[in-house]
Amino acid sequence: MSWPKVPKLEVIAERLPQIFPDGTENRNYVTREMAARTLYVMFYAGAIDGQERWIRPSQVTDMSDEQAVLLSDEERNAWVEQALSSKKERPANTWYAPNSREPVRDETIRYGFIALGAVLERTGLPVTTPLPKYAMTQKFAALFDESLVGQQLEDAILAWQKSHLNPAALSRIRLLGANAAAANSDTITATLPNAGVVTLESGPSGVIGKCVIEDFAPKFLKNPAVLWLSQSGEKVGIDLASRLKLKIDPSKTLPDVILVDLGTKTDGSDMLFVFIEIVASDGPVNSVRKKKLTEIAVEAGFSPEHLAFVTAFQDRSAPAFKKAMSELAWGTYAWFCSEPSNIIELKDGESHILSEFSLI
Repeated sequence: MSWPKVPKLEVIAERLPQIFPDGTENRNYVTREMAARTLYVMFYAGAIDGQERWIRPSQVTDMSDEQAVLLSDEERNAWVEQALSSKKERPANTWYAPNSREPVRDETIRYGFIALGAVLERTGLPVTTPLPKYAMTQKFAALFDESLVGQQLEDAILAWQKSHLNPAALSRIRLLGANAAAANSDTITATLPNAGVVTLESGPSGVIGKCVIEDFAPKFLKNPAVLWLSQSGEKVGIDLASRLKLKIDPSKTLPDVILVDLGTKTDGSDMLFVFIEIVASDGPVNSVRKKKLTEIAVEAGFSPEHLAFVTAFQDRSAPAFKKAMSELAWGTYAWFCSEPSNIIELKDGESHILSEFSLI
């Protein structure tokens, strides 16, 4: 059986972020150096579906720069036999230490490539088998054909993504791509749910603000309106606040957005005020901020039992969310532009405002 051509390691490393763009689940596991080297070893060992050749994680950790450049069929075959032998002698200058087998197996292969449909696990073997059992799918391996360039490569990657990534993952990737493009534009506009269009500041914060107004509000509120919008000194929505007999003081440290769900009852008993902090880098609704916002809301005439607090992020994989997660206050919510239909509730054992007053 012939041995497949081995693409350059730098080509694999360059294409992985294109195949798995921002928004891909566990993206770091399948785009980092260890991922590129794992695939290189699979190519080197001929571990592609249909070839009846497989690798085990120790072959990745046992590979070395010196061995990786020996590309004849004979040299590759000899290395595979030696690497799988119980009497092998491990080179001194390998790519990784022996205890790196676990991240190769668990993070890179199992939770990364297998979960995304790029790698197969050989069936019919005991869980603890020392036999090699991982191989790339043929269609995934084809994406690293060095003759594929430009539009042909883009088309091949897109076709693979459509057939192997689930609809939710594809939607998340598309939304992040669209939001990234919007963040680089000169102007960002958002259509207010209570009529009108507002221009937002360019950049990540403006993109998240647009998503809050156009996606979050209609999804989670019955009869939404923008009560307050603060950006670069511009205040939007004060007229609505005055009509509701609320006294919002612009000198206070207000949230980025205040939404109101006007509800459906004429007595206003189902009215809900949602305080939203937009986090592109810092500033989530932590316990101190929640307390302060509640005080401001009560002073302005809001009823405490009709308040909800949300921190809005670009994506679950964004550094801003990872940084802020441990600070988010109990009894608040986290929401993401890239997954607009979902929301995280940090339950504190008390009543859950959005669940009581809104559509969720």
